[in-house]
Amino acid sequence: MIEPFLARDLVHQALNEDLLYGDQTTEALFPEPFSAIGDAVAKEALVVAGLDLFEIVFKTLDPNILFEAASSPGQYLKPGDLIARVTGDGRSILKAERTALNFMQRLCGIATLTRQFVKAVEGSSAQVVDTRKTTPGWRALEKKAVRLGGGGNHRFHLGDMVLIKDNHIALAGGVKRAVEKARSYAGHPLKIEVEVGNAEELHEAIESRAEIIMLDNMSIDEIQSAVILIREKAPAVLIEVSGGVQLETVGAIARCGVDLISVGALTHSARAVDISLEMLSDFEREA
Repeated sequence: MIEPFLARDLVHQALNEDLLYGDQTTEALFPEPFSAIGDAVAKEALVVAGLDLFEIVFKTLDPNILFEAASSPGQYLKPGDLIARVTGDGRSILKAERTALNFMQRLCGIATLTRQFVKAVEGSSAQVVDTRKTTPGWRALEKKAVRLGGGGNHRFHLGDMVLIKDNHIALAGGVKRAVEKARSYAGHPLKIEVEVGNAEELHEAIESRAEIIMLDNMSIDEIQSAVILIREKAPAVLIEVSGGVQLETVGAIARCGVDLISVGALTHSARAVDISLEMLSDFEREA
């Protein structure tokens, strides 16, 4: 869920970036109000996300703007499909256009890339999840886009669970010692996940009774061997794979029998999709 205050704060900040000193072009060309419509149109295949932010941008700048959604969050659209329409003072639409599109293009890009990863693991029991590699300030927005693309959310923040990674292990003196210290501190309410990068760390993680074991940057052969061992020694443990997961490899990873595949690229490398805002004035519509 995106807190309303978070969306408002981000939108205000984004609008200020563009309009702190006004819009010299729009104010020079259109000194008087005029009625217009703006159609947000998909220029490529995409999964819809960011509709709420798109609306908030326009209504923040001009509460009299009318917003009509022509699609639903999570819907797959083809090139040329209408996403949404805004109607009102053309000056307001022109001023808010780029900011509104920036939000929606970025979030649709994340949802679209997530859908590609999810389709690549169809037929397996693995779930594609995101990471904390998100744009600062945008985490809730980007994680919602991942969900709209069919993926799942890993930790939202550092307080969600105990996740012992390579630097923690190095500083704590090994996997076993790190898990013991975490268990002593957290008790049972928080799950403990351990990242392992080799067979020695894997055996320690199993012996330490971690609830989740993350296989980091392992080859397919190494993942298969690790899954067999974990299922034999600790069948209740969830198995996660992370590290350099790509569309070309995620299917093979899923077929190893893992439970979770975390993909940082969903949020840190998603390409903004192509969406345009096509505008018409009332005069042009009547003509």
